[in-house]
Amino acid sequence: MSAPRSTYRLQIRKSFDLDAAAEVTDYLRDLGVSWAYLSPLLKATSGSDHGYDVVDAGEVDPDRGGRDALVRFAAAARAAGLGILVDIVPNHMGISAPEENPWWWSVLSEGRASRYAEAFDIDWEFGQGRVRVPILGADIAQVIADGQVVIDPTPTPSSPDGVVRFYDEHELPLAPGSVTSDDSARDDPAVIARILTRQHWEAIFWRREAGELNYRRFFAVTTLAGVRVEIPWVFDRTHAEILTWVRDGLADGLRVDHPDGLLDPGAYLARLAEATQGAYVLVEKILEHGETLPGWWDTAGTTGYDALGEVERVLIDPTGEDALARLDARLRDVGDDPADYAQLIHDTKRMIADTIQGSEIARLVRELDGTGDLDPARAHDALAELLACFPVYRSYLPAGREHLDAAAAAASAHRPDLSAAIEALVPILADPTRPVARRFQQTTGPVMAKGVEDTAFYRYTRLGSLTEVGGDPTQFALTTRGFHAALAHRQASWPDAMTTLSTHDTKRGEDVRARLDVLAEIPGRWAEVLDALRAVSSTGHGPFDSLLYQAVIGAWPVTRDRVHAYAEKASREAAEATGWWDPDEEFERRMHATVDAVFDDPSLRRVIEDFVAEIAADGWSNGLSAKLIQLTAPGVPDVYQGSELWATSLVDPDNRRAVDFAERRRMLAQLDAAGGELPSVDVTGAAKLLVTSRALRLRRDRPDLFTRYTPVTAVGAAADHVVAFDRGGAVSIATRLPIGLTRRGGWGDTAVMLRSAPVIDVLTGRTYAGGPVPLSEVMATYPVALLIPTVPDDGSRA
Repeated sequence: MSAPRSTYRLQIRKSFDLDAAAEVTDYLRDLGVSWAYLSPLLKATSGSDHGYDVVDAGEVDPDRGGRDALVRFAAAARAAGLGILVDIVPNHMGISAPEENPWWWSVLSEGRASRYAEAFDIDWEFGQGRVRVPILGADIAQVIADGQVVIDPTPTPSSPDGVVRFYDEHELPLAPGSVTSDDSARDDPAVIARILTRQHWEAIFWRREAGELNYRRFFAVTTLAGVRVEIPWVFDRTHAEILTWVRDGLADGLRVDHPDGLLDPGAYLARLAEATQGAYVLVEKILEHGETLPGWWDTAGTTGYDALGEVERVLIDPTGEDALARLDARLRDVGDDPADYAQLIHDTKRMIADTIQGSEIARLVRELDGTGDLDPARAHDALAELLACFPVYRSYLPAGREHLDAAAAAASAHRPDLSAAIEALVPILADPTRPVARRFQQTTGPVMAKGVEDTAFYRYTRLGSLTEVGGDPTQFALTTRGFHAALAHRQASWPDAMTTLSTHDTKRGEDVRARLDVLAEIPGRWAEVLDALRAVSSTGHGPFDSLLYQAVIGAWPVTRDRVHAYAEKASREAAEATGWWDPDEEFERRMHATVDAVFDDPSLRRVIEDFVAEIAADGWSNGLSAKLIQLTAPGVPDVYQGSELWATSLVDPDNRRAVDFAERRRMLAQLDAAGGELPSVDVTGAAKLLVTSRALRLRRDRPDLFTRYTPVTAVGAAADHVVAFDRGGAVSIATRLPIGLTRRGGWGDTAVMLRSAPVIDVLTGRTYAGGPVPLSEVMATYPVALLIPTVPDDGSRA
């Protein structure tokens, strides 16, 4: 397995296809990138920007350029000296447009007799032999009465017996022989109803999906159907095209999306390793605080959310926690009591278990049949409580029994009335030979993801930069000692895992978070500003006001449409004042009025602009520090497309906006031709481009300088304001808590203790004699420095 020295994520889609990507390979080379990292390439649902809704695993998406364009991209990447990492999606397939997915269409047409019936995780008995398709806006009788169903027996290439159309939007196949000569009056509601009962699918009111769906999904997305890659032929068919990429030199490594959704992730990774002959493989695995990646997995590591949390927290002032908690309590109108995060996530996870994951729990109950004497309703309640209390995304039996035991103890303490049922369930759920135990492991992840990241994170709003994917917002900050311990562990355990600051899934771009981190240094000032903003315009919901105004300030300058889209998604995900299923029109009217006031009310806009001007430089300092640390720390750093300049995106799809590569190419060429003239730290982001390009180039060209991890000692009055480490010759120095540093009067006599040999800062070109290096000198231009020996190391100092 050969690991990259860095990656650069490109979102491949119709508007930026593989040929467009090929045109930026020379820019990636010049930036210093080692491998290009591509979003999913297999044929996806028409119009899909993300590509995670694969409809045909047998071909490269024509909208993304097709196989020929992949060959052209690979040739361009090789000419630029780049490796290629490709994102793959083994857990599910897209079914929102059934006619585009041959496998799903076959299942709908032929039912259990379809060759592909076992490829999808369908409970046929529960559906009385039919797949339930939640596409209706009302019960079927009402839809028929409203004339929204059309039976069309005209043969089509994919459906010889014709199709059924609902609302002129959804088209499903007629089963062979399901329309007879007795059904000629196809406008008759009774005839329509009779024909529909003969199909291998059942169209249902979408509100019934929560409790009655009978196929496994990705989380709660009914348009993404779970795929059973544990079946050998399903693995072979879904990976045949992917494996040709590795075999034919079109890809060097793979990033596996959501392995936790698979029945047995470890076995899947072992098979993938065998099929790729040990290619570089990463997993999109979210680890809870203190959790470790299964050491027996055939992978180089995770995609880096754990690293993101570590970098974020070392730049946050721990002394701001109590004041921000008091502000949050005031916004919630509960006096000074801090929010109970453990109770919050229990309640949000339980809400998810009781609503959108209800059908999954019902299936667990059905699979308990014959394994005990539990009353089904009691079992359902106990399973939901266990899921609400499960401490990690999932376990991997027989390993991880401690997680189940911890969940059982917490669930029994929370619901003593269920303790007997929980006690009866634990040995069943701990037995890896039982299908219900294996399925339970596939259910804990969706409840965690939807309950925590997609609900609680929008409710727990005291500091938005902490509610990031894979993060625990109760872990407010990291000391430099704790940070060094975490990175030393990464170097020793997973040196080829990815590190990241922004992805297509992060809820805020890295520089939005960097600016919000400043609030922990000035919680009192932030409380004043928030009060002033709310006095002009408020949604009436204090915590949501805080979340919304943090988004505005963190991303400013930002456009009106982006904030409206963020506000709608954030408020509905929080599911407090409004929601996706039953939006509260009055709250959303106030919410959108508040967004409009940001742009239309001069007094409100003035408060925002003045405060952003007050903290922008400190946010940029945090942003440069985070970037340098991430790019030079142990692991394989990924640069999410465009984030070599200030990354001020909000939650998806905002973070998939088009990137101006021409501007970045121009700016990089200008930096390289500057002849020693250094860019300012300003709104252009040129300083971040300097840091990114110089760090990436150094990692690519001098891997000998990145062979270990050793903390660098700082001495002096401002020593707490520096994070510094030696990677085996390359020394990274970054500023933390910039407002506090300014308040104490700057660096003063603070110095970092280096070896006696002279060094040069690759960012500024300045040289230093070595030994104690005054930070007032090395940080005179930028809040970061990247030092390397001025002469090659002969090995005597290794």
